[in-house]
Amino acid sequence: MILFPAVDIKNGQCVRLRQGRADDVTVFSPDPAAMARHWGELGAKWLHLVDLDGAFDGLPVNFDLIQRICGQVSVPVQLGGGIRDMDTAQKYLDAGVQRLIIGTMALEDPDAFGALCSALPGRIGVSLDAVNSALKTKGWVDDAGLTVDQVLPRLERQGAAFIIYTDISRDGMHSGVNLAAMEHLVRSTQLPVIAAGGVTKLEDVQLLHHLASQGLEGIITGRAIYEGTLDFKAAMEWIELQETEQG
Repeated sequence: MILFPAVDIKNGQCVRLRQGRADDVTVFSPDPAAMARHWGELGAKWLHLVDLDGAFDGLPVNFDLIQRICGQVSVPVQLGGGIRDMDTAQKYLDAGVQRLIIGTMALEDPDAFGALCSALPGRIGVSLDAVNSALKTKGWVDDAGLTVDQVLPRLERQGAAFIIYTDISRDGMHSGVNLAAMEHLVRSTQLPVIAAGGVTKLEDVQLLHHLASQGLEGIITGRAIYEGTLDFKAAMEWIELQETEQG
């Protein structure tokens, strides 16, 4: 199981939002590239980057910064935020991003999403961001009018490579993970699943880890590792110990 440190970018800074609200911002570093290098040096196997400006504006606002980060780290990068057409997707892959996370396009333009998956097999994941299973789009601002269970079969058919599920009500709130929702999701799909939202301490990682054998590929953590309620290196070591013991 992979522990993904999140580097969320807004106005050129490394930030975290609470429940995705653009007006509730905490700046953790003025240098996102330095933070990306820091997590890589601590042993991260992947980095999770989000262009928050891109998510709100629908454009690759922080492209140059993200390209620079890809050139400065030795671990693979996955990216979400503002990727709503084929040209933008290809541009990011050419810049060094290993795989892309699609949110709004996957829900609002199924044909374009299907074409993207066909053109870039294995490189396109979907971010399902929900409040009580009701999905949101456009940087969590708009209601999609759909639930997770309604869209999963189509996303599987169209060739999504993985799913990221974020419980918006818990994101950045230090409230713990929504274990019931994650258990339901891994039972509902054959796709690899990544959990996000509410991961606060080592106990949350331990709680989710038993789902690794059922399709949970990883856990994204942001505010917790910046504020110190979760020791990233200790959590990595705990995961590695479990995997060693399990053979």
